Amino acid sequence: MLQVNNLSVQYGARVLFDAISFQVGEQERIGLAGRNGAGKSTLLKILAGLQKDYEGSVQYPKEYRIGYLKQELDFSSAKSVIEEASSARGDVKALKKRLDELSDAISDHKDYQSDHYGELLEELSDVSHRYELLGADKADKEIERVLLGLGFEREQLQRPVNTFSGGWQMRVELAKILLEQPDLLLLDEPTNHLDIESIIWLETFLRNYPGSVMLVSHDKRLLDNLTKRTIELELGKMYDYKANYSQYVEQRKLRREKMMREKKNQDRFVEHTEQLINKFRAKKNKAAFAQTLIKKLERMERIEIEDTDSTAMKLQFPEPPRSGQRALHCKQLSKRFGDHLVLDRIDLEVERGEKIAFVGRNGEGKTTLSKIIAGMESHEGQCELGHNVQLGFFAQHQNEMLDENSTVLESIEDAAPDELRPRARAILGAYLFSSDDVYKKIKVLSGGEKARVSLAKLMLQPYNFLVMDEPTNHLDMVSKEILKQAILQYKGTVIIVSHDREFLSGLTSKVYEFRNKKIHEFLGDINYFLEKRKIGHLDELSAGQADSKEEKTSAGKGVNQGKSAYEKKKEQERMLRKLKNGIRKREKEIEELQTEIASLEKIIYAPGFYETAVHPQLKFDEYSRLKQQLESAEEAWTQMQIDKEALESESEMDS
Repeated sequence: MLQVNNLSVQYGARVLFDAISFQVGEQERIGLAGRNGAGKSTLLKILAGLQKDYEGSVQYPKEYRIGYLKQELDFSSAKSVIEEASSARGDVKALKKRLDELSDAISDHKDYQSDHYGELLEELSDVSHRYELLGADKADKEIERVLLGLGFEREQLQRPVNTFSGGWQMRVELAKILLEQPDLLLLDEPTNHLDIESIIWLETFLRNYPGSVMLVSHDKRLLDNLTKRTIELELGKMYDYKANYSQYVEQRKLRREKMMREKKNQDRFVEHTEQLINKFRAKKNKAAFAQTLIKKLERMERIEIEDTDSTAMKLQFPEPPRSGQRALHCKQLSKRFGDHLVLDRIDLEVERGEKIAFVGRNGEGKTTLSKIIAGMESHEGQCELGHNVQLGFFAQHQNEMLDENSTVLESIEDAAPDELRPRARAILGAYLFSSDDVYKKIKVLSGGEKARVSLAKLMLQPYNFLVMDEPTNHLDMVSKEILKQAILQYKGTVIIVSHDREFLSGLTSKVYEFRNKKIHEFLGDINYFLEKRKIGHLDELSAGQADSKEEKTSAGKGVNQGKSAYEKKKEQERMLRKLKNGIRKREKEIEELQTEIASLEKIIYAPGFYETAVHPQLKFDEYSRLKQQLESAEEAWTQMQIDKEALESESEMDS
């Protein structure tokens, strides 16, 4: 168990932590919540022993081991992937070496009656027992399992680590930490460099992990599926919730609403009491009563409500000029890096106003195609933008698009049209850069700050086609939601490369999966794609999995192409009946859930609820559960409506 007592950190006048205390029990799954800059990464560094400038204490048993994955990588290795990952199991290597030494010594021994021979046998038994406890005989298989789960192919395991990109090197570091099996895993944004399939694998691994896990993540779905406790850091204070992220958001809202109601009642009582005191203080026969009221106010514990950090980006894309109906046309497009073929003769058509997601394992060509579309990479075959298309590009690695030696203000002034340059500081204010922040060099900014600069630059021109490569990396939950809403309201065409399931949910109407040098089309959002590919089960994660029946390849082969027209029509009618029945059931379920939620809200918000309720937390848990069920039911209803309309449209075209 790890214990934190009265931890305080202060930088000048800014208090990051004000005497916070908590403990981490065995096999806990804890999410750290809070805005960018609230101190989440700092807290992890302190727990990992990498930062010493603090007051208070961090205590844990002598043999307690902590593993820490930081956001940015600061090492490179010439060892192969498998060798570097194997270095995490140094304990196994040491035991294996000692086993070999003991076996050789026993084999060479001549005097079987000597004390030394008995000592060797006793040590051999002890070392063999520890070797078995560590599962050392299965260590090589476990190392390979973790590396493959994180997205490596078997043929890549012998390649030197330093021949991979930073994102893949980060996966090796993550694999090492997972293989070490420390008592406490501290993970700072572990999914930033992972694709959707690797995130799902990691989620399953961490759910079954024998130690405790504390993580910072902006992947809401990962936090909801994995954690059962949320520690919030806000304005120097710490709040502990026995809840996953979504439940925490709901409970936090209810807690603040309750406190505000109680404070309002208390303020009203104090005001009335002070009026009585002033009224009776000067009257002899009422003076004693006035003194009693004064003492009552002095003894009263005043309700204080912490100010919340309500700062948020103000994000709205400019009104885009109208483009031609066809925004993008790619035909027989291929891309090679030397002898390595990344994309093989793909076809892609994008219509004006479409919102499309690019998904798939890292290294399959998502970023490469994005750069080709943006005119930043050479290629074979055709790739042409449509009439009057004006394209804006958001790079996954902001350093590629930002001058590190420029200041924040200079970056915006250089990119802004003449009429907007005088407003550069005001524009930056909307992206949370104020006062001296605008004079910071790009190279000293955090990942989140660089992302905000890049978004600010993207808003300076009225683009009608946006290509955004991992735009949510380093953005906090609030900023991600603001960006999502801005994209939903944007009237132009959008292609988004992302591994963030929650961000993509309900955002796009089409998904292209990159697999085996091809692209595969799914008509629906990310939830529809995951359902149809049945991703979420470990036996479905191989990159070479056979194509799903519901997908269309880039060669344009439709669903059930081999069926006769009659069979296809019958199948469409069957699916349509199924969807209509499903929609009716969902509508009934939504209506019932809304009624239950309304009834529960009357109970929770009733005066005196907290004083009379026997187990108020159970009501909160039930409320959160019903809200989640309602959200899931509404998402399912929406997707069924989309599927129904698509099927009806297809039937009309066939007839």
